[in-house]
Amino acid sequence: MGRAWLSAIRAEPGAELAGVVDLDLDAARGALAEAGLADVPVGTDAVALARETGSRAVVNVTVPAAHHPVTTAALFAGLPVLGEKPVAESVPRALSLAAAAEVTGELFVVSQSRRYNRQLFAFREQARTLGDLGVLTTEFFKAPRFGGFRDAMAHPLLLDMAIHPFDTARFLLGAEPVSVYCEEFNPSWSWYAGDAAATAVFEMTGGVRYSYTGSWCSPGQETSWNGSWRLSGRDGTALWDGDHEPVAEVPSDRPHDAAQGVDPGDGIAGSLATFLAALDGGPTPMGEVHENVLSLVMVAAAVESAATGAKVLVDDLLERAYAEALAKESREDVRAQLASWTSVRAALGPA
Repeated sequence: MGRAWLSAIRAEPGAELAGVVDLDLDAARGALAEAGLADVPVGTDAVALARETGSRAVVNVTVPAAHHPVTTAALFAGLPVLGEKPVAESVPRALSLAAAAEVTGELFVVSQSRRYNRQLFAFREQARTLGDLGVLTTEFFKAPRFGGFRDAMAHPLLLDMAIHPFDTARFLLGAEPVSVYCEEFNPSWSWYAGDAAATAVFEMTGGVRYSYTGSWCSPGQETSWNGSWRLSGRDGTALWDGDHEPVAEVPSDRPHDAAQGVDPGDGIAGSLATFLAALDGGPTPMGEVHENVLSLVMVAAAVESAATGAKVLVDDLLERAYAEALAKESREDVRAQLASWTSVRAALGPA
């Protein structure tokens, strides 16, 4: 993803790559040389290099365990941050980052890049023609052989991939998770050490149900990387295969042209463009830390349900995560900000 971001920054006319940070300087130099950017400065500390080069912001493409320390240091150095998903490696660390953004007043956006898809926006427009919504479903079936860390993960599908459709479900429905029951397992032929298949049913606010079924070891007839979607409402149904224009069947007196949908840009290029626009006074982008945390919460709740065999109430998980965030916070100013929250749900509303 670091190389993907180098390409995105290079292609964005409103951005200039000021420097690349990596604990392995040879890796940084090698990536820059491949990109034809060998003269770009490198370093091992993001804040130090940003100050040296006069950078205005940081793009954090580190591994999840480094998201919290790198982003916290940047925010307190006065640097807005655009980060890769997930927001942090755990919900308590995510809550800490939301509070850090409040203390510093700096913008922190999580690049939930699969939201930046014109077809998805058209699908959401179609959803508004369906009347009261009842059931949203996602099927996701792929068979990638990554090698490396994913093959050894305990919950590879839920932890590494499911956050995308879970976040998309929140976006499509305009609703938040209330509870989840999830089962996961590992088919006998799976090449993953952990469970590579799962089914989760979420209750969302307003009573809508969101059902996700997926597998990362399902060869043949594979779905899109975006999944295959069906949304059922009182007045009709909309379908999206993840790769082509969505289609809807609604009453004839309410026609809808999907081509009229908004074009938000494509993938990480779209998230980068909206982040840069926000730095120049534009609207707050999708994925601002407060708005993004509940997507990670959906993943954590699904993993907990699969591990315990019980339905998990999201507010219970949030309260436990909040108590842990308070107990483990090392910065007094961030801990004080966390302590000022009267409700975690309320704190995660629009910033």
